[in-house]
Amino acid sequence: MPFVTTIRLVSGDRAVLDDVVGDVRRAAERKGVELRGPHTSPPTSHRVPLYRRLTGTGGRYSPWEYTVYERVIELAGHDESVRRIAGREPPAGVHVEMSIEQVRSVGSRSSG
Repeated sequence: MPFVTTIRLVSGDRAVLDDVVGDVRRAAERKGVELRGPHTSPPTSHRVPLYRRLTGTGGRYSPWEYTVYERVIELAGHDESVRRIAGREPPAGVHVEMSIEQVRSVGSRSSG
């Protein structure tokens, strides 16, 4: 039965994230792996307060603000090609989460 590998990529650097997605897309096309995505989520903005002292008293600096970008890619297949594409080492600053789901075709029965 085929497997669907879902790759979730998260980074604060949009250009690096898009480069990684492009690399995955080109590798999938070259190997003949079915690719769905990238699915883009809206960027999330974060603000982190910075205090002048560890106790939280004595004033603040301006907050540290940053944006996080996310892309989700799905690779369909059950061969070594998907493993090679998904198993690449990401560049620094890109967080990768992967999940693998076995997909059953309609009408198939589980043994048991």
